[in-house]
Amino acid sequence: MFSIVEYVSYLAIHLIESLGYWGVFLGMTIESACIPLPSEVIMPFAGFVAWEGHMTLWGITLVGALGNLTGSLIAYFVGWWGGRPFLEKYGKYVLISHSKLTLAEEWFDKYGHEAVLISRVLPVIRTFISLPAGIAHMNLKKFIFYTFVGSLPWCFALGYVGFILGPNWTTIQQYWHYLDVLVVVGAVAFLAYLIYHYRGKSHLE
Repeated sequence: MFSIVEYVSYLAIHLIESLGYWGVFLGMTIESACIPLPSEVIMPFAGFVAWEGHMTLWGITLVGALGNLTGSLIAYFVGWWGGRPFLEKYGKYVLISHSKLTLAEEWFDKYGHEAVLISRVLPVIRTFISLPAGIAHMNLKKFIFYTFVGSLPWCFALGYVGFILGPNWTTIQQYWHYLDVLVVVGAVAFLAYLIYHYRGKSHLE
């Protein structure tokens, strides 16, 4: 039986096959705007296309991060203008459940603005963290910076996996959850260092 996951996966692949870099950008924009189009399909397939020589690994990383930023800004302003009541009422139409929104809000409340940076490599939270950031009217410049920087390691890691697997990139589909864990461990360690370094400089100023 043809599942929804398979359908959106083929949609992501079709976007990249048809539009190249623009397909990567569009796919990551859609995913980051809280519409279910998994980056775990978009970026590995883009990595495979890079392996074929039609794009570059660094190119898809940059374009993927820019798409992530664009989609996140859409979600940010939806949260800013609509607030929690709007999302509770209409979010269900794009699969924004109460539980997912609450999880993202709790993460944002616990870690503050740095949550936008760290959460970009965390399953589920990375997609929805822009909503509570918008609701809280987080500083836009900080939001843009944290979102873009936090998206880079995620896009690179997924793209690199597709790149090294080449034509066998589809084998990662059965290991998505394990891939999430591996990327989280490495990227969070890197981002934790950035936060420590940033706060250290702030105290000295």
